[in-house]
Amino acid sequence: MLLKSEIINSWNLYDDDALALLARLVVNTTVLTFLIRYLYYPKTKRKDYLFTYYLIGTITFFLCFGLKKLDIDTGMGLGLFAIFGIIRYRTDAIEIKEMTYLFLIIGISVVNSLASNQISLTEVFIINLFVIVLTYVLEILWLVKHETRKTINYERIDLITPEKYDEMKEDLEKRTGIAINRIEIGKIDFLTDTAQIRIYYYADDQEFSDYSAG
Repeated sequence: MLLKSEIINSWNLYDDDALALLARLVVNTTVLTFLIRYLYYPKTKRKDYLFTYYLIGTITFFLCFGLKKLDIDTGMGLGLFAIFGIIRYRTDAIEIKEMTYLFLIIGISVVNSLASNQISLTEVFIINLFVIVLTYVLEILWLVKHETRKTINYERIDLITPEKYDEMKEDLEKRTGIAINRIEIGKIDFLTDTAQIRIYYYADDQEFSDYSAG
């Protein structure tokens, strides 16, 4: 009977940090929701990144909160965080905007989980609020129209000369159905009579959903 009592006590079923975990989890989830669901998603419509950001943000929060309670040295901590440098997505490369949001999600989760008693809740609130406001200003107010691009293999190299720019633009708009802002000429292959060109346009003004900005 004594052995059973010792085993139960060794489980450490509850401590005061459980309430702190719940409170910080609510704050972190609320902030992630504002960033992901109401700032990022309305602009991109990428549901796959919604799934990724929520899970990465949450698991980073739990990882940091758990490591904070363990007596580990700096080297061990850096080694654990080096996992993020090893894990890579083997599918399409993550674009710069998605990578920025990913870093933002991880950073906010780390701040919310590692905030100690030396940092007041007011300071944590200011950090989270400032990140939300800054992201809102950059995403909604300043960058009202997001210019994206698409790379096309173009076979009519007779139109890539500067004097035929308007004719090439009209041809591309007719064939793609995209209202093009500007065009850049890339690699030209005279053996196959093709050229790589990049067209720039406002994705929000188009009548279709573009799955990739590359």
